[in-house]
Amino acid sequence: MSNISSINQFLLLAFTDTQDLQILHFWLFLGIYLAALLGNGLIITAIACNHHLHTPMYFFLLNLSLLDLGSISTTLPKAMANALWDTRDISYMGCAAQLFFFVFLISSEYYLLTVMAYDRYVAICQPLHYGTLLGSRACVHMAAAAWGTALLISLLHTANTFSLPLCGGNAVHQFFCEIPQILKLSCSDSYLREVGLLVVSISLAFGCFLFIMLSYVQIFRAVLRIPSEQGRHKAFSTCLPHLAVVSLFISTVMFAYLKPPSNSSPSLELVVSFLYAVVPPVLNPLIYSMRNQEIKDALKKLIQSADSQQE
Repeated sequence: MSNISSINQFLLLAFTDTQDLQILHFWLFLGIYLAALLGNGLIITAIACNHHLHTPMYFFLLNLSLLDLGSISTTLPKAMANALWDTRDISYMGCAAQLFFFVFLISSEYYLLTVMAYDRYVAICQPLHYGTLLGSRACVHMAAAAWGTALLISLLHTANTFSLPLCGGNAVHQFFCEIPQILKLSCSDSYLREVGLLVVSISLAFGCFLFIMLSYVQIFRAVLRIPSEQGRHKAFSTCLPHLAVVSLFISTVMFAYLKPPSNSSPSLELVVSFLYAVVPPVLNPLIYSMRNQEIKDALKKLIQSADSQQE
């Protein structure tokens, strides 16, 4: 029976046992990571450098891109290093730090998506009150509330998870440290406190989900009442990217955490975790840049400015 004091490292699950395939996975992960850095970095730079985009919607989008950069940087570089050097180990403190930052960044992103749904609701359903309800101070307070709530939740989860006695060895059946996999290593009945905290977090997440859905019901009702086709198109062009990002985020996380444990295999868990931990940060910039004309124009100006400086 090993406990928390006798474990100084964990063993992560490798994507493959073949060294040649591990090198292939390294280059694949590197390409994905660079694409996420480039896409989110361009959106952050475009919003920061273009004064026309200094509005609440793009302020929240900038925060979302920062969170996407952070979340993928928490998991993928370690997986890349393990694939390149043919290792599986991660230190005890490294595992705790990875779990803390991943929970913090993913939770912050979800709460921020809830705030962004409120932003779209006010913009379309109550446009005359938009400047009052979503002033610069209100936006900062809402973003800070999203980050602060996620920080508190991640601290509680990390403290609870790593205070449990571990009796199931040190092999984590995942390519990064996450709560369900650490709980599988805990002694029987010792994880009930963390499960209780998970229930509270899931309840809060479900409340946010209901708020997002109700907001979009009101948004679509208001959009369909707009008489001009151009007005409806403009409204949809600002709402559909956010709705697509929300759908991608919620569907992948729900599939990861609500799948039947009896039907899961290590390979399936790897694929599912990849879907919700790696894919959204890469696709989110594409979703926003493809559907949003203002982002497209800002990126064109940014690229033209860079070309003119080189000449």
